Amino acid sequence: MSIQTLLSMGALIILSLASLRFNSVFLETSTTEVENKVYMTAFSLADDLIEEIKQKAFDANTINFPTNNPAGLTPAGSLGPGWWEIYPNYNDIDDYNYFKKTVSAPHAENYTVYSRVYYVTATNPNQISTTQTFYKKVVVTVSSKYFRKPVSLNFIFTLK
Repeated sequence: MSIQTLLSMGALIILSLASLRFNSVFLETSTTEVENKVYMTAFSLADDLIEEIKQKAFDANTINFPTNNPAGLTPAGSLGPGWWEIYPNYNDIDDYNYFKKTVSAPHAENYTVYSRVYYVTATNPNQISTTQTFYKKVVVTVSSKYFRKPVSLNFIFTLK
């Protein structure tokens, strides 16, 4: 083999490696871009549900008349829709406890939107209360097969 042949082969190998690296970087960038769109959609879906819940009464027992006594609110073990309540006709925050729906978007389908509602203490919004309080924490979680970790947004509602 001549030196020119060896140099040509070396140049081809270097060009091939550079091309592979370029393709790898391009693929990673495209994957990141799609993943970002999917996560942004998930955050939007979670925020949309929280905004929807903000339009509802604090509790079924405060729809017509407010209360000064937390004992008059729905018991913690009974949070959720009544048997007669069907989405989208919920009328208060805790109707969304264990709520679940599937949503499809133009660039990814089958997002699962799930929510939980808890009473929390006035001094620590991360402390779940087993008795009624004037504070309800809503946790909305969105998951999809298109991203590794689910997205969660929290919001604290207060009657005070």
